[in-house]
Amino acid sequence: MIAARLLRLAAVGTASVGGLSGAAYGLLNEQSRYARRVIGPPGNGPLNADGTYCPEHFGGGAGAAIPPLEFAVLGDSSAAGLGVEVATELPGVRLASGLSEELERPVLLRTHAVVGSTTRGLEAQIDEVLRRPPRLALVLIGANDVTTRIPVSASTGLLEQGVARLTEEGVAVVVGTCPDLGVVRPIPQPLRSVVRRRSLTLATEQRRAVERSGGHAVPLADLLSPEFLTRPVELFGPDRFHPSAAGYEMAAELLLPTLCDAIGAWAGVPVPKAPARSAAVEARRPTRRFVARLNLRWGHRAEN
Repeated sequence: MIAARLLRLAAVGTASVGGLSGAAYGLLNEQSRYARRVIGPPGNGPLNADGTYCPEHFGGGAGAAIPPLEFAVLGDSSAAGLGVEVATELPGVRLASGLSEELERPVLLRTHAVVGSTTRGLEAQIDEVLRRPPRLALVLIGANDVTTRIPVSASTGLLEQGVARLTEEGVAVVVGTCPDLGVVRPIPQPLRSVVRRRSLTLATEQRRAVERSGGHAVPLADLLSPEFLTRPVELFGPDRFHPSAAGYEMAAELLLPTLCDAIGAWAGVPVPKAPARSAAVEARRPTRRFVARLNLRWGHRAEN
């Protein structure tokens, strides 16, 4: 779904770098076509395993008298769990099961995520959620905003409005910010640098918007990019674009503490504060690269 939009993004990427030649423009277009061929169309649609999840120790009807915590999942294909083959591997199911164990009570999962959704489609999902407001909601959105060229200000404005609507109804909201699309290796350079820059910029602004509207942000690009870069075979699915079951599991482990903390139920170690600047952005600052080269050079000299 996202790959099909890379060709359109290439033209904007060319303009964003400023004054590139026709040859460079052609290169980005060709790279977009290549990425589309390699990634291909999505396979079967995502599984659905909505329902009530209970702690393992409950057994039988032990938890029948305890009302379940209602948990909604909104967003795009990453929220829907596109690509997994077993229902228990869905991110929503992993999180509902994890929440039930942490809270020692049943958790009712409802998934409203739509494959291919952008932040412009989030309003319809929220309308559906608010027919019966849950106690807790997770939103994973942003990658399609990058590839469909939705301006960052428009994207984050819609997200802020959506999170505010939920929080005003008493829903605790956690948002996993836009992933770093620069880790998707089928997207060749320099097009990969274009989507990386755009996705990291969006993630930073999403965090600010979420916090302004009373939600909790989890910077997935900062927390997951290093792992996906070094373990792509394990953490990406067969299309090399969407996460594998192991990739979704890693994301769920990072999201669970903040979900518990959002409802005042986290009893583990303190939830780490999100970094002010993306680690990936920080690593590419000119001064940081210059210092790194100096350290490398002086290190070689010291060894000699």
